[in-house]
Amino acid sequence: MRLLHTMLRVGDLDKSIAFYTEVLGMTLLRRKDYPDGQFTLAFVGYGDEAHNSVIELTYNWGVGQYELGSGYGHIALEVEDVYKACEDIRARGGKITREPGPMKHGSSILAFVEDPDGYKIELLSPQRKD
Repeated sequence: MRLLHTMLRVGDLDKSIAFYTEVLGMTLLRRKDYPDGQFTLAFVGYGDEAHNSVIELTYNWGVGQYELGSGYGHIALEVEDVYKACEDIRARGGKITREPGPMKHGSSILAFVEDPDGYKIELLSPQRKD
């Protein structure tokens, strides 16, 4: 078994694709409309689906917003330098919701970014200890 993808429902597919590709540097791997079901799927990631886990962005036609609920946490991305990644993300229009620094009650350096729908993305250093 292996993890294939995580699905997120989005209110504006083009805006979400732009965030994940232009701000976070992922690649749009594929996109397909399903007219009979009135939805579109787009898959983004840092490598092909055969060898990497990816994110599935699901746009249900006509639905512009979702309540995130209290059960969802975040997606975590490993970045070489959390401070530099935040600078780059901010420069490309991304929203940093937790500035880079040590984890509360720990020592790993992390930060949080928010996508256009409010989903949290944690940035972690490969040198994490917690």
